[in-house]
Amino acid sequence: MRLLVSNDDGIFAPGLRALANTLAQAGHQVTVVAPDRERSATGHGLTMHKPIRVEPVTGFFHDTVTAWACTGTPADCVKLALGCLLDHPPDLVVAGINQGQNLGTDILYSGTVSAAMEGVIENIPGVAFSLASYTQPEFGVASRFARALVHHLEQHPLPVALLLNVNIPAVSAQEIAGICITRQGVRRYCDQFDQRTDPRGRTYYWLAGTAIEEEPEPPADTPMHHWPTDVATVKSNKISITPLQYNLTHPAGLTTLADWPGWTDGLYWLKD
Repeated sequence: MRLLVSNDDGIFAPGLRALANTLAQAGHQVTVVAPDRERSATGHGLTMHKPIRVEPVTGFFHDTVTAWACTGTPADCVKLALGCLLDHPPDLVVAGINQGQNLGTDILYSGTVSAAMEGVIENIPGVAFSLASYTQPEFGVASRFARALVHHLEQHPLPVALLLNVNIPAVSAQEIAGICITRQGVRRYCDQFDQRTDPRGRTYYWLAGTAIEEEPEPPADTPMHHWPTDVATVKSNKISITPLQYNLTHPAGLTTLADWPGWTDGLYWLKD
């Protein structure tokens, strides 16, 4: 397969190298376009008011990998690759392997997820891989699972362009308890800012906080009711695979707004 690989930890991140090299060694045609420095938690931001530059990277990846370092965001990297750098569109956009989980509401901020989602916007399926640890840089299990999943997608292509958000527990292969198809859970933060003082006596703030993981119960009559959350799945040492889309429309909300009596029927509110 032709694979476009990116991340948000930067071009020289060990997770990116493990992912790209493993996929290249499996026989795939791999092109890497990744930020020239860490761009974590940039979400789907794009560079609009300054130029984007790319430089080739050699000697870091497998010999068959073509790699570029980009001054832009993860979404910039994929957009630029699809629009300018690649001769042919890829079969799959693959992002990661991120150092740290992307679970629940984390996905709204994740540059890794956004890189893969940029492909979905262009009707190319995407997969985002994350290792659920910020301190253990051991990507062997995650990269082997990535190879297996990409092989499966080669044999069984997704029927529509969607994003698979994959989180792998940071445990040994023997400790992996299974693989689950999951729904997005909730992972938010409290006490988000640490107030500090610099050497000149000026106050500044450092984004911090403690993660709060919740298990929201969807309505019993919805299709999602029967699926476990990504948060609970990774806690139980299982690999989580969550299908995502970029369309954020709330289906039940359409019905709710349609029931607003008379409010949307006319332009009466323009009258004095």
